[in-house]
This record gives sequence, C-alpha cells and structure tokens, in this order.
Amino acid sequence: MRTNIQSGNPYEKVFGYCRAVRVGDTVHVAGTCAQPPHIEGCDAYQQAANALEIIEGALAEAGASRHDVVRTVTYVTDIADVELVARAHHEVFGTVRPAATLVEVSRLIDPAMKVEIEAYAIVDSQG
Repeated sequence: MRTNIQSGNPYEKVFGYCRAVRVGDTVHVAGTCAQPPHIEGCDAYQQAANALEIIEGALAEAGASRHDVVRTVTYVTDIADVELVARAHHEVFGTVRPAATLVEVSRLIDPAMKVEIEAYAIVDSQG
C-alpha cells in the first residue's frame, strides 16, 4: 500500500511530487530545504536544522522516526559549509548513524537556499 505525505507546499502540485512516500515499511522523504523564515539571513546550520525538522515531521506523519532513517543525501551550495551542516545532521542522527552522502551543487531552487536534504527510512515492524 502506498501513502503519499503532502506538505502543503504549492510547488508540489506544479512539479507533481509530495514531501514523502511510504510503501510498506519503506519511507522516502524528498529533498527538503528550509522554509521561511529560516532562509534569508540564515546560515547553513540554521537552514539544515530547519530542513531536518521538516523531515522529522514527514517521517512522523508516515509512521516513522529519525531512528528508522538508514540513508541521507545532503546537497550544499558551498562545500565550506560542511561543518555547519554536519553539526545539524549530527544533532538529529548522531546516535542513528545512517549511511550519508554530502555533495556540492551549483545552486538550489532559491538562490538564498544553502542546503537540501533527502532521507530514506525503513520502519522496523518487529519493534
């Protein structure tokens, strides 16, 4: 059974996607960026922390938690921000330790955005 988790972002209808999809015990959370007011004037740490907060909300709505996350993929527009982003990631996943990838990209959809994060979870139905 497939469950689509919508965030209410108007771009979901324009692009044809949703924040997260759960199929069976697997949850895929789409690339997630910070949302206002956590963009303009905010550093990469603040943006990553907000994106991770949004991801945790999507996971919860899908019946999962950060403890179920097995992989993250992080995109930054400036590799020099790696320590800031890593700090936010560690605060959420430091004890979970998912497989993780971080890459630099030339830009994100909004020039003020510095980081975008994807998450993949497997919900342990055995407890």
